[in-house]
Amino acid sequence: MLQTPSGGADTGTAPAGGRAMSIGTVLNLLRDEFPEVTLSKIRFLEAEGLVEPRRTPSGYRKFSPEDVARLGHVLRMQRDHYLPLKVIREHLDALERGERPQLPAADPGALPEGSSAGEGPEGAGERPTAARVSRAELLAVTGIDEGKLAEWESFGLIGPGADGGYEIEAVTVARLVADLGRFGLEPRHLRIMKTAAERDAGLLEQVVAPLRRHPNPQTRAHAEASARELAELSVRLHAAFVQSALRAGSR
Repeated sequence: MLQTPSGGADTGTAPAGGRAMSIGTVLNLLRDEFPEVTLSKIRFLEAEGLVEPRRTPSGYRKFSPEDVARLGHVLRMQRDHYLPLKVIREHLDALERGERPQLPAADPGALPEGSSAGEGPEGAGERPTAARVSRAELLAVTGIDEGKLAEWESFGLIGPGADGGYEIEAVTVARLVADLGRFGLEPRHLRIMKTAAERDAGLLEQVVAPLRRHPNPQTRAHAEASARELAELSVRLHAAFVQSALRAGSR
């Protein structure tokens, strides 16, 4: 793992000291420079091998200051140089080998992984964000084909937005659906899980909706933080319920 990123990455996204940080703390640190970064984006970069936080025995991610610096380096290379993750990974590998590679020239027409399609610097579209992927990117990153994606869409497991792009969570969903498929679970089975998740989301939304409508901007910001925390807790509770049910069934 690269410990001291260089080549334009030393802007101070990592705090001093060696304390380990939760993913939420990392998100807050990065948002000072990268306001569009999300928890899903950080998880996506981890899944792609760009950062490797350690895990506690209970499964929590713990990021070191070096991990935060590395994330800042990756995000900066995407934002400033429009580089795909493959090129960024090769650049970081070269730095780890002690080399001093030159970054490729910026290409505003290129889209980094984890971004949505725009109309380019001369178009009227918005700048690509780190929270969406195009259909082509989704297929490339997950390794699935058009037929499989169309099947999953027909069951409502994955779906594009009005712009044709996908939320970054679709990458995780696609990979998990593919993994579960190897155990014989078909889209019609997984649709039940999707419906349950939507019910959970509706319940959590009832909790944060009053805060989101509050006139105080700080209160509205707190609503978003609360929604993220509630989602994390909900996932952990669901996992605990499943593990408990499996153990009960094996007795």
